[in-house]
Amino acid sequence: MHTAREQLAGSPAGNGATAPHAPLRRSQASLSLVAPADALPSPGLLTRWRLAFETRFVDFDWAPDLAEAIGSARWFRGLAMLVALTIAALAFWPSFSPVEAAPMVRMDLSASEEMRSLAIRPLAQGATSGRHWDATSLVVPLSSAPERPSVHLVATLGEGDSFERMMQRAGVSGLDAARVASLVGGVIPATAIQPGTRFDITLGRRDDPAVPRPLQAIAFRARFDLDLSITRTGGGLELARSALAVDDTPLRIRGIVGSSLYRSARAAGAPASAIQEYLQTLDQHGMLDTMAPSDEYDMVLGYKRAAGGAVQVGSLLYAGLERDGKPRTELVRMGGAFTDALDDGSPAGSPAETLSLGMPVANGHETSGFGLRRHPILGYVRMHDGIDYGAPFGSAIYAVADGVVMSAGWRGGYGNFVMINHGGGITSGYGHMSRLAVSPGQGVQRGQVIGYVGSTGLSTGPHVHFEVRRSGRPVDPSSVSFVVRQQAAAPAASLPAVRERLKVLMSVEPGAALSPLK
Repeated sequence: MHTAREQLAGSPAGNGATAPHAPLRRSQASLSLVAPADALPSPGLLTRWRLAFETRFVDFDWAPDLAEAIGSARWFRGLAMLVALTIAALAFWPSFSPVEAAPMVRMDLSASEEMRSLAIRPLAQGATSGRHWDATSLVVPLSSAPERPSVHLVATLGEGDSFERMMQRAGVSGLDAARVASLVGGVIPATAIQPGTRFDITLGRRDDPAVPRPLQAIAFRARFDLDLSITRTGGGLELARSALAVDDTPLRIRGIVGSSLYRSARAAGAPASAIQEYLQTLDQHGMLDTMAPSDEYDMVLGYKRAAGGAVQVGSLLYAGLERDGKPRTELVRMGGAFTDALDDGSPAGSPAETLSLGMPVANGHETSGFGLRRHPILGYVRMHDGIDYGAPFGSAIYAVADGVVMSAGWRGGYGNFVMINHGGGITSGYGHMSRLAVSPGQGVQRGQVIGYVGSTGLSTGPHVHFEVRRSGRPVDPSSVSFVVRQQAAAPAASLPAVRERLKVLMSVEPGAALSPLK
């Protein structure tokens, strides 16, 4: 590179010294980097013109800074370039003059009708599929639309509603509604009709759209074993009764306790209310805490079926528990109380006994105790006001003692939370429930289901947080005890009747009440 600059700058001096180097222009520097002509192919015409243009104007400053050298020739040249570019930009400015279009052609009648037939009216004009074709002149509007000869509908009697008011809302005239109420009142009081009863109503043709339709027929189930129907024959309404066959075979359900007796019994078809009563009954007789997963439960419920499919579930009649094929308890309802058929009538235990609160879930296990601990989610040490019991999701949670529900709902990190007041300044709390089974102000008994195990709030898995407070201050639930009084044993004279009743209930086969009704 140094040799090339010397050759371009000038010839050597006479004394053999090299003349001082003259400054190179950008064009000279650019050309000095090009290879010899004999080493490259001959460029085309356009390429030669482009190279010549670049060589000539390479040092030309096309956009000088107008903030420097104001008033110089270079500054005026830049100003002229700015004005020229501005004029060129304005020359290409678009025009906003109106665009001319072809003139509109007047449509004849046939073309107008064709376009009208293809038009779509709004959905509010009566379309059902989303497209409603507009009517042409061939469509003749009617002064009134024809009505159906009869209308069939179903009405439901609501809570706090009256029989006559329900019929009038369904379209029955006041005169027909009063007549129907009079006919039904001769068989069953109108107030005895249960809310939720469904009525099949048929209304007939009317001559004037301004008047209600006449009642043609109405049918409903007035009682569990009685259907009533009223039809119009001639000019009046007549009542017809239809007695229904009823089967009162008790429903017997057996199964293995497993990890959750509640879920096992629900899977076997037992109603939730019956399972709750069964668990309360076992708990009152001290059998709930000793239940093992391998035990077999046996319950018999009052059950009625009527022709037509109506079902009425009664109260619990028998609660049994077996282990290794041998009965551990056989509780039979005699009147309003349960009596253990295995009891020989001798007094067992003291009349008053002090018991601990126990666990609020069956077959649960303690996962976190009372006191200081590192919170599994928050990550720092803080006071744990209760005991956590792990249990399968959906397991029933029971009240540990009788009381009144103070609150039931969402409570921050505790999730779904229930607090029960047991009197004497003692309250118990149950947190992280998946669902609640009680409401504020409701009275509960020991062993009653108040909710179900979940993982709501600040929780890492399904469990129940159980805490006890005395005068508002948390205490260790394992240190709290209460006094219970055992029920008096059944007199020896009543045991034969209890065992005779047990014999009748045990003769019922499991699932016999679900067989086809004769």
